Amino acid sequence: MISFNNEKTFGFISKDKVAAYETAVKNAQETLEKGTGQGSDFLGWLHLPSSITSAELADIKATAKVLRDNCEVVVVAGIGGSYLGARAAIEALSDSFTWLHDKKADPIIIYAGNNISEDYLYELTTYLKGRRFGVINISKSGTTTETALAFRLLKKQCEDQRGKEMARKVIVAITDARKGAARITADQEGYKSYVIPDNVGGRFSVLTPVGLLPIAVAGFDIDQLIAGAVEMEKACGADVPFDKNPAAIYAATRNELHANGKQIEILVNFCPKLHYVSEWWKQLFGESEGKENKGIYPASVDFTTDLHSMGQWIQEGERIIFETVVSVDQVNHELRVPADEANLDGLNYLAGKRVDEVNKMAELGTQLAHVEGGVPNMRVVMPRLDEFCVGNLFYFFERACGISGYLLGVNPFNQPGVEAYKKNMFALLNKPGYEEASKAIQAKL
Repeated sequence: MISFNNEKTFGFISKDKVAAYETAVKNAQETLEKGTGQGSDFLGWLHLPSSITSAELADIKATAKVLRDNCEVVVVAGIGGSYLGARAAIEALSDSFTWLHDKKADPIIIYAGNNISEDYLYELTTYLKGRRFGVINISKSGTTTETALAFRLLKKQCEDQRGKEMARKVIVAITDARKGAARITADQEGYKSYVIPDNVGGRFSVLTPVGLLPIAVAGFDIDQLIAGAVEMEKACGADVPFDKNPAAIYAATRNELHANGKQIEILVNFCPKLHYVSEWWKQLFGESEGKENKGIYPASVDFTTDLHSMGQWIQEGERIIFETVVSVDQVNHELRVPADEANLDGLNYLAGKRVDEVNKMAELGTQLAHVEGGVPNMRVVMPRLDEFCVGNLFYFFERACGISGYLLGVNPFNQPGVEAYKKNMFALLNKPGYEEASKAIQAKL
């Protein structure tokens, strides 16, 4: 199971002050469990791991097999929480160079519906020409502009290339149970479909079919993913004492750092496979806490890469930041540094060492430098990068986010600010029903 350590924050905040959060955290945990707080309609994620049945997982795996057997490429169409969790898991668990392999055991997973770039969509549809592809369309309403536009293009191309009958077989909808454009389309076309639960918001949906189906199509073990989440659900439960509960301690520590002027949390990794875990985490905390002029700003960096770009600012910039490092203890492969007779690069002192040892010393050296430079540091350690530990990680951050939002005094489960840009965009595009808004915005311009 993953572990959490906040010892490197205690030169900046006191251990007693963090311990003093015990009562507030207990209240937040009770609020979550009893559903008495703001956003209580969206607590379906709370015990989701332990409530998923083997029959539900078997059905998802059966659908994944249909796509795997009939597609060389599967496009996941979705935006925000409708794709970030799946992408985080798939990229964390995948070979970094799957795209370049001559013989691919698993379908290539690519993503659409998360932007409105004409060049991206043109290049995507060009790449798919002549390829056996399928689509997982993830949208509760079916009218989110980015995803709906991409799906319109993909649906037509799939039908044109593979015929309507095969298209029905390789297009899957994950949407609302009863209403919305995507639900109507799925029912009319006869697509296999899954439900996005009404009580699970997008950013908490990775352990629903939203995340599980793409992850299974990519060839990964969703039983183990769920098992890891179940273990963390137990470890972070309301019945676990504060000083033994990793999500509770993390939530308390980050809030105490915030109370002491640390406005930005940087999620750090030393493994490029975790890049999209950071993207998922940024949405989770950004949408949950960034409201009412409150909230810790979630940022991320990929080390050691970004030590050569953002490293200077982190080391010596304004002291309003703290870091949470996600560290992988045991890597999956072994590679040693060779000796070189000429030694022109001066690296013979590393000859025979594993590359991971060099990376781990870079990680330790960075932590020491940043703490000495005034940056509090926390660590989340994954024993290894596999499905079980990724499931651990997802639930750990979800639970901590729910607690932390209530500690901050906001509704962690809504996102009213997300609609602001949409209203302006619809008015500018003269969408029916936005005539008055269009006039108003044109006057401003």
